Amino acid sequence: MADSQLSPASLPVHASPHPMANPGYGERSTPDQRPRTNHDFADLPPREAAVAAYLDRLPDGADISVKTLAKQLPYGQCALRTVLNNLQRAGHLRRGREHLVGSGGSRWVTRSWFSRTAHDDDWWAAFTRGDVPQEPDQPRRTRTRTRTRAHVLLAALGRTAPVLSLSEADCAALAPLVTEWFARGATDEAVLHSLTAGLPTPVHHPAALVRKRLTTKLPPEPVRETPCPPLRILECAKCGAPGRPEALPGGTCGACRGERAPVHADAPLPASSVHARAADIRTAMSRQQRERTPV
Repeated sequence: MADSQLSPASLPVHASPHPMANPGYGERSTPDQRPRTNHDFADLPPREAAVAAYLDRLPDGADISVKTLAKQLPYGQCALRTVLNNLQRAGHLRRGREHLVGSGGSRWVTRSWFSRTAHDDDWWAAFTRGDVPQEPDQPRRTRTRTRTRAHVLLAALGRTAPVLSLSEADCAALAPLVTEWFARGATDEAVLHSLTAGLPTPVHHPAALVRKRLTTKLPPEPVRETPCPPLRILECAKCGAPGRPEALPGGTCGACRGERAPVHADAPLPASSVHARAADIRTAMSRQQRERTPV
């Protein structure tokens, strides 16, 4: 099949599911991805786009080794190795290892992280450090849910304490303050008790009194344990050498890119050079000894 005729839809559809890797290994999706569309990989060559679309449909934990992919796709192992390296340079793929800690101990596992959205080297470096948000939409849903709960509590406040009956505008203005109480772990009963206990007589401005109590009696923020960031190491796509993300632009190390390592004057010689140098010195000393010995 010619590359010009390839498309994501042209890849074969197998009756059996794609093989999965051993538990804990295999492909892993990344956060911070755009929704799936029909033009996600339009900037890639046809062959790379077809393979990327196939990888994008696989579940987490799928075996995406070259040998396994060659059994599922109409390409040989050499061609697939080239495709994966091209996807890595394009910012869709990174390979490396991740340190996992569980009840059975700790271990390093091999990872292949795939992203539908291409990312630059800085993003992958942040991902390696665990700095990329995991669920960016969750705070928005949480705020919407607690705001409604706060509004209902304020609207019903007059049933518990008639002198604290509030208007619709008062409830809307004071709801964010009640939301903060809920965010800090307060229950409905705790909020009601703080607002209604020991009320003065008379109450001239219910909304002002409620605002003052919500502000001055606000409970402290709960102490939350900060989860440790994941420990990840990226590896060169060609030789597999581990390294910092900054040393692997495009997922490839300097040696595989053809860069020569700088030579330092004070760098120690390798053992082979030391042995060869010592042998030359011994040979020269033996020659001088023979020349000095009278015949």
